[in-house]
Amino acid sequence: MLYANILVAYDGSNESDLALSHALQLCDLLPGAKLEVVHVFNMPSLMFGEALVTAPADVSRIEYQHAESIVEKARSALAGRSGAEARMLQGAPGKVILARAEEAGCDLIILGSRGLSTLGEFMLGSVSHHVVQHAKVPVLIVK
Repeated sequence: MLYANILVAYDGSNESDLALSHALQLCDLLPGAKLEVVHVFNMPSLMFGEALVTAPADVSRIEYQHAESIVEKARSALAGRSGAEARMLQGAPGKVILARAEEAGCDLIILGSRGLSTLGEFMLGSVSHHVVQHAKVPVLIVK
C-alpha cells in the first residue's frame, strides 16, 4: 500500500479543512489506511529575562475550550470512518506534529498552508515550514 498510516495536522482553519478533506479522499483510495487527525494546543507564554509569563486562568480556560471545539469539528468530519481518530496534543505545534508522526509510525503527514510569504515565514516561523524541513516521511502541503 502506498500509505498505510496518515497524520493530518488540523487547526480548524480553512487551510486545514482542505488538508483534512484531501486526506479523507486519499483514504477513500487506500482501503485500510489509518488516519489520525491531531490538533496541537499551545498556550502562548512569554519570557522576560528569566521570568516566564503565562496567560491568566480565564484566558487559558477559554483557549482550551476553543481547542476542544476544533477537535470536535475534526471528529465530526471523521464520523463513521473506521481507522480514523482525532485527538488533541499540547506543545509547540511543529515539534509535536513530528513527534506524534514518528511515535505513531506515520508514513505521510498532511497539513494546510497558510500561504505566508518568504519574509513572513522568516519573521514569524511557520508550522508547515518546520514540518517540511524536519520530517522523516513525505509531507503533503495542501493549498
